[in-house]
Amino acid sequence: MTGTGVATVGDCRIAYRRAGTSGPPVVLCHGAGIDDTTVSWRHAVDALAEDYRVYGIDWPEYGNSTGDVTHTIETYVDVLGGFLETLPYERVSLAGISMGGGAVLGYALEHPERVDRLALVDSYGLGGRLPSALSWKLLSQIPGMTEFGKIAASVTTDSVRMVLDSLVADADDLSDAFVADAREKLMEPGSIQAFKEFQNNELSFNGRVATNFVDDLESLSVPTLLIHGEDDPLVPLEWSVRAADLIPEAELDVVENCGHWAPRERPERFNESLLNWLPDPRCAPTPHYPTAEMPGITRVGD
Repeated sequence: MTGTGVATVGDCRIAYRRAGTSGPPVVLCHGAGIDDTTVSWRHAVDALAEDYRVYGIDWPEYGNSTGDVTHTIETYVDVLGGFLETLPYERVSLAGISMGGGAVLGYALEHPERVDRLALVDSYGLGGRLPSALSWKLLSQIPGMTEFGKIAASVTTDSVRMVLDSLVADADDLSDAFVADAREKLMEPGSIQAFKEFQNNELSFNGRVATNFVDDLESLSVPTLLIHGEDDPLVPLEWSVRAADLIPEAELDVVENCGHWAPRERPERFNESLLNWLPDPRCAPTPHYPTAEMPGITRVGD
């Protein structure tokens, strides 16, 4: 079973994609920029749905989610917590890519008792400085530049591949479906606004970031898988290598010939790694109440 729904979290309406009817619950959190559940997790949702109950959420002002929020990791941790309160499970597994990784890590540090397994994919929040932060920050300060660049990039599939080339290991090797998903996001009016605000709040001109959980990693009590593209041009591989050494129960999986978007660049390889890490699907928790009675949930379609 697959479908979509909307959860009310404070003043936000959080859209999500759901799949699977049995097994332990897994919540997927996408990254920033031209992203949402479909862009990052299209293949992962389908692969997990055979054995798990899967929920892929869109952050406020991404995908079909709405909500006037301050775009920071702190806010996303609160939004994630509010969404999890609408689900009928005491514990869930969390997976987050890039910005979403920072959010799920922040939540797991605050609420380890609610998290069964954690997967951090090319994750933000594991270091103090991003090498490419300055160029992003400068572009975001020029009125209209971000939106203009987004529109120009969406003109053809070749121009979309040129944009993705700064994010992945080999843009020519990307599937047509991935390029089409990215192009659709680029063509949506206002689809980059939340990321622009996130940059202003989280990134500084000297490359320093506002969220850095390195000093807290030794206290993380949740089993953690770190997946990182070997050729990630955005988030340094060294961040995940160090995190794997600091987190008491952690594994590191470096994906060869892969950049920042492992779930779409190397979907089969990524899905195998994630499936091997998640809890035994035969150990599914019993929901507190039927899905149809979940508080704050509106079922949209199947």
